[in-house]
Amino acid sequence: MPHYISLMRWTSQGLAGLPAWRERVEDGERTITEAGGTLVGVYVTLGRYDVVEIFEAPDDETAVEILMKLQRYGAEQTETLRAFTREEAEKIVRRL
Repeated sequence: MPHYISLMRWTSQGLAGLPAWRERVEDGERTITEAGGTLVGVYVTLGRYDVVEIFEAPDDETAVEILMKLQRYGAEQTETLRAFTREEAEKIVRRL
């Protein structure tokens, strides 16, 4: 299943809602699961981004659906990357 890495920055609304962050993460996990995906991990980070979230989704369309649902509250801005596993990348390289 494809992997997606979301780099997130909290908005001022997201910062104000930090006391409920655990519930937001659990709600996000439900959103991903209901769409047919899996939450791999959530990491609070130092530097340019506040949170890194890694999830799996069946396809790009489902990943976009998940991201739109996660962003509906305006608590964060995201930049999402489609990640290829080592095995997937090796298959691509073999075709060169």
